[in-house]
Amino acid sequence: MSDSKFMQLSVDKIELDITNPRIAKFIGMYGDNITAEQMALALGAGEAPTEGSYTTFYSLRESIRTNGGIIHPIIVNSTPNGRFVVIEGNTRALIYREFQRQKVEGNWGIIPCMVYEKLAQRDIDAIRLQAHLVGPRDWDPYSKAKYLDHLRNTNHLTMDQIIDFCGGRKREVLDYIAAYQDMEGYYRPLLTDDQFDQTRFSAFVELQRPRVKQAVVNHNFNYTDFSQWVIDDLITPLNMVRQLPRILENPKSREVFLKAGAQEAMKLLDVPAVVDSMKNVSLDDLARELSRRILAMSYGELQRLRANVAGDENSLLCETRDQLIQVCKDIAAEE
Repeated sequence: MSDSKFMQLSVDKIELDITNPRIAKFIGMYGDNITAEQMALALGAGEAPTEGSYTTFYSLRESIRTNGGIIHPIIVNSTPNGRFVVIEGNTRALIYREFQRQKVEGNWGIIPCMVYEKLAQRDIDAIRLQAHLVGPRDWDPYSKAKYLDHLRNTNHLTMDQIIDFCGGRKREVLDYIAAYQDMEGYYRPLLTDDQFDQTRFSAFVELQRPRVKQAVVNHNFNYTDFSQWVIDDLITPLNMVRQLPRILENPKSREVFLKAGAQEAMKLLDVPAVVDSMKNVSLDDLARELSRRILAMSYGELQRLRANVAGDENSLLCETRDQLIQVCKDIAAEE
């Protein structure tokens, strides 16, 4: 990758990157002549502040207004034909343009940039991946998956190259790509563009568990049926997807699921008798015992679990992990 240099560029001279994966669906709707207003919609303009790990357009805009500018320069590629195209920082560049147009007090005509000369596509991909897949300003999971699919199936990067760029595990990357393809192939055709809800993506990630896919097919359903269940809110919360093998296996719970959803269906399934004896045990005692059992786990027991990664026991452990992570986040969250 070539060396970069710091420059103060006129916002009128830089071009927003319409190939940005967060904006790709708007390109599909409006074509290459996407306007700045449509770009703003793609980046979240006009939305109220929402919970989440990534910075919203609204909160970032107010922070830039308050501080009189950006702290971190945007990243720009200087192309052979003299264009300056934003690689990372479309949101911030758009905010500067908005403030300039609205005549907000301050100097919004010039924006700090780190400028690269004639970057290859591979280097552009590396910058995006580092900034948004492992950096502090995460894309939402659907956008990550869309970009990973683009790198794998359009740019034809190898899995090793993608892993080198963004870290993580090969299985996770493959699941994201497969989930994106399933969502686009089965869920999107059931909806209009304005109905498509990319926050349902996690359901399709859960669908990639071999036991889940096998259960759907073995009980004479297909992935279009699964997509309709998601649309009809039969699977709420979305991590209930992992319970589908148990639900579909039992005729009564399957019938209830198709009418009233997964949570009602789970009430019909047998609950181990040991649960009754543990109902009055305090959370801290349960947590201590779980920690003790995990620390005391033998190598042989670990190997047994590894030998059946998709088994019920592992699924239950992973579900418990997810619930613990969520409750810890809820506890630490500020009001």
